[in-house]
Amino acid sequence: MPSVPPDLPVAILAGGLATRLKPITEKIPKLLVEVAGEPFFSHQLRLLQRAGLTRIVLCVGHLGEQIVAAYGDGSKWGVRLDYAFDGPKLLGTGGALIRALPKLGDAFYVLYGDSYLPTDYIAVGQAFQDSGQLGLMTVYENHGRYETSNVWFESGEIKAYDKIHPKPQMHHVDYGLGVFRRAAFDGFSREAPVDLADVQQALVARQQLAGFEIKERFYEIGSHAGLNELDALLRTGHGPRS
Repeated sequence: MPSVPPDLPVAILAGGLATRLKPITEKIPKLLVEVAGEPFFSHQLRLLQRAGLTRIVLCVGHLGEQIVAAYGDGSKWGVRLDYAFDGPKLLGTGGALIRALPKLGDAFYVLYGDSYLPTDYIAVGQAFQDSGQLGLMTVYENHGRYETSNVWFESGEIKAYDKIHPKPQMHHVDYGLGVFRRAAFDGFSREAPVDLADVQQALVARQQLAGFEIKERFYEIGSHAGLNELDALLRTGHGPRS
């Protein structure tokens, strides 16, 4: 199998309303929330740039113009930033990716705009390439520790994925980093909202969603508790560094 192209783009889902972080996000988007003295997006960009991932497409909506004003084309960070706006209505996480497909090409990484993931991104991309499948989900053995486990991962395969109806066999959780081919989104609406979870479940049913287990834990700023935890870690120097 050929190696993953070094310029495989990264789609970052950052178009939500960030209601769990109010009142912080009433006037700024989640990517600009301060963590350890600088906007969260600066930490996220640093992780990606150090991993060699320099083509980034931000799927933005609510207050997204502030991100464009702050980061522009990304040249100051050694990356190339592009933007795909939701438009007049929220499209959901899957719908936002569908809208961004012309900017993403045939294959691309996907992560969330509130996820801080200190892991080997290139190894994830290589596993996707080797799998020959339409998508790959990274998983973490969670056992309900950080949030409700939603993945049945066994013998290196994803047997089931369900965020709403967990099964007893689900001991892993979606880590928040995926890789997809454009064809994974074929057949889904280009007009109505689409959730990325629906796309992933459809791929599981077709046996087209590979699984890759991550050993490093994930961090997030989607909640006040998660924001405070990551802020403390990055300020003290204990735990992962951006």
